[in-house]
Amino acid sequence: MKKKTTFGLLVGTRNIFSSDLAKAGRKALVAKLEKLGYGYVILPEKQTATGSIETYEDAKKCARLFDERKAEIDGVIVVLPNFGDELGVVNTLNLAKLGVPVLVQACDDDLDKVSVAERRDAFCGKLSVCNNLWQYGIPFTDTTTHTCRIDGDAFTRDIEFFSRVCRVVNGVRRARIGAIGARPGAFQTMRYSEKLLQASGITVMTVDLSEIIFAARALADDAAEVAAKLKEIRAYGNIPAAIPDEKVVRQAKLSVAIGNWIAANDIQAAAVQCWTSIQEHYGCATCLTMSMLGEQLVPCACEVDVCGVLAMYALALATGSPSALLDWNNNFGDDRDKCINTHCSAYPKSFMGREVEIANLDVLATVLGADNCFGAVKGNVAPGPMTFFRTSTDDRTGTIRTYLGEGDFTDDPCAMQGGIAVCKVPNLQVLMKHMCKHGYEHHVAMVRGLCADVVEEAVSTYLGWDVYRHRA
Repeated sequence: MKKKTTFGLLVGTRNIFSSDLAKAGRKALVAKLEKLGYGYVILPEKQTATGSIETYEDAKKCARLFDERKAEIDGVIVVLPNFGDELGVVNTLNLAKLGVPVLVQACDDDLDKVSVAERRDAFCGKLSVCNNLWQYGIPFTDTTTHTCRIDGDAFTRDIEFFSRVCRVVNGVRRARIGAIGARPGAFQTMRYSEKLLQASGITVMTVDLSEIIFAARALADDAAEVAAKLKEIRAYGNIPAAIPDEKVVRQAKLSVAIGNWIAANDIQAAAVQCWTSIQEHYGCATCLTMSMLGEQLVPCACEVDVCGVLAMYALALATGSPSALLDWNNNFGDDRDKCINTHCSAYPKSFMGREVEIANLDVLATVLGADNCFGAVKGNVAPGPMTFFRTSTDDRTGTIRTYLGEGDFTDDPCAMQGGIAVCKVPNLQVLMKHMCKHGYEHHVAMVRGLCADVVEEAVSTYLGWDVYRHRA
């Protein structure tokens, strides 16, 4: 994930208002972005009469610059220090055709500066700019309040929010998702449409599980990359003394093979055939490999859940933190706003929020044999706020549908085995009814922290996906 967000900057002006306001606004905007550590691309001040964008010629110059540096620009920030010129703004964006998110800001007037020479009227000008963006079909993000100060804390928060939206939108639109193996035959739930995903810019790269198994077997036990991975594994969590070293070596070789395939194919997230072929034909679980990749912000989903890992990737982009895939699994006694979410598991260790044990699968080991099932990352998820998200392709309507909301991991005790999260979601029964009625899968992506507003803005405004936002 690219760490530094770079914005194209567009400062608007209108000649019947003070150009000094526009010049001061440009200076304040550049200073703010430098202070916050963001990159920026802005037309040199001397390229236009006021250093801002007003005429069609100004728009062409700015659009040309944006086009030349298109690969750098993650989003565009439009600032109106005065009324601004709607055509200067919309012509720039229409000519540049960057296809990135746009944030529109307008400056506050001061009540003691409303003379003809001092007034901004940006409150009104913003409506004109947004009207034109609507006419041209250019989606945009609004600031929290209709007008605000460039040097204020509110605009700082808006920029930081917008940066996260840009990460999600641009990351998802360019995503290459790995599908490692076939979905378990018993899980028709995991069906999805590659073509609907591709329409949103998401490419699915497939590989047969046998290729991964053969690549793992071809690695020597004492190969340097296997030895390095063994060191990582032993530092990652507690491995019970009863686990033979050969099982850990086998897991290390699988991790190297999957990691090499991901790197060779520029994969950002992967969905893995985690049972039963890998246990029966290679002799270990995939969970630990997936967990460690997730810790490196390469999310991995169980059971070849491509749409599930897409949601995981969006959450990781929104927060910069590892995400996980969980089952909506059990009621929590008579508390209808709580439930138990679990998997075998492949949760990244920092998602767990505490130390983990690396041992054998529990449920699958009863039928596949414990000797074939080393690699589960076990423990109870630590309490704290969380965001949940699910994406699903709907072939019947030709759409991508999602649901989204926020809740908490609790510290309620739970004696289940594997990776366990006790979750509290306000109005949980309403959410469950929505999921059942609309045919959603039993898997859900979750991340520590609250980011539902970011994800909702990204997927609804810019990706055009259907969103059900679950609220308290």
